[in-house]
Amino acid sequence: MDEDKRVLSAAERFDWLRLIRSENVGPRTFLRLLERFGSAGAALAALPDLARKGGARRPLKICPKGDAEREMEAAERLGVRLLGLAEPGYPSWLAALDDAPPLLCVLGNPSVLAKPMVAMVGARNASLNGRNFARRLGADLGRAGYVVASGMARGIDTAAHQGALATGTVAVLAGGVDVIYPPENTELWREIAGAGAVVSEMAVGTQPQASHFPRRNRIISGLSLGVVVVEANARSGSLITARFAADQGREVFAVPGSPMDPRAAGPNDLIRHGAVLTESVADVTDVLGDLLRRPLAEGKRADFRASGPVEPDASEMDRARASVAEALGPAPVTVDDMYRCLLEMPKKPRKSTTFSSLRIAA
Repeated sequence: MDEDKRVLSAAERFDWLRLIRSENVGPRTFLRLLERFGSAGAALAALPDLARKGGARRPLKICPKGDAEREMEAAERLGVRLLGLAEPGYPSWLAALDDAPPLLCVLGNPSVLAKPMVAMVGARNASLNGRNFARRLGADLGRAGYVVASGMARGIDTAAHQGALATGTVAVLAGGVDVIYPPENTELWREIAGAGAVVSEMAVGTQPQASHFPRRNRIISGLSLGVVVVEANARSGSLITARFAADQGREVFAVPGSPMDPRAAGPNDLIRHGAVLTESVADVTDVLGDLLRRPLAEGKRADFRASGPVEPDASEMDRARASVAEALGPAPVTVDDMYRCLLEMPKKPRKSTTFSSLRIAA
């Protein structure tokens, strides 16, 4: 895919930003629109008509040009780069996902995103031993040539970043890259932005909300070859990251703990379901070394080059309508998930990147 990548023009980047910030347009919908219309500009022009044909009761809210201009100006003032999925430098492991962020906000050194990464996540109320282990493992992974990715949360995330600061670490935030959460990690944020990278798919200035954290977690796992879970109770959000990793075909590692400690329940259960028992950096590098030697398989992507609209034939439209009607129920469904449903129609089975057979039980 690298040979097909190119730097977006200023006009294209602006259109990409407006499209992904428009109502009901998520990463999967964005890619489908590019595949159908050939460019973000053409997709923006077609959105109102698509909404009418889809039976929308009110006009679709398209991101105003003024809002996009203000976001780009704010990003430029902060030194934030808006890195497009089509461009060189976009992390290849993240690009392999069918819901990769079309635009990734990057604050710091983008070159760290090209290196192999390992994610480390865990409890916010981590024990002293857990934090010390995460800090030591982060440092050991750095010396082994891996960049450590995490979410800059309290506890295990913070310790993992601290251990990897000297060799490279990436913080993935649920809000804008300039919104520091928790506030006590302000100095850590500065250090990561100076020596590594802070990334997010959210607009600069966005305050983190509860619904943003699962989206953030899929990026943490998507950037990485594998995810290490160090302390997590049975309902921890860290287990969401582990499930994303398994679904994305990445390796899942878990540090065992005492059955008397509730923070060990998550990792112990992951090990029970097939995660790699992890006691040292060798447990991680022995597995990932073979993975790095394999070629990265990638699913089909839009070529991001201008072309005329491609209209589906009538039979395909009828089948799509039937699939949508069947998928609907009393609970709300996002447009992005509906597009995923269409992608999984039997006529066109979805291709996915698979690096591991591990699947974590929900």
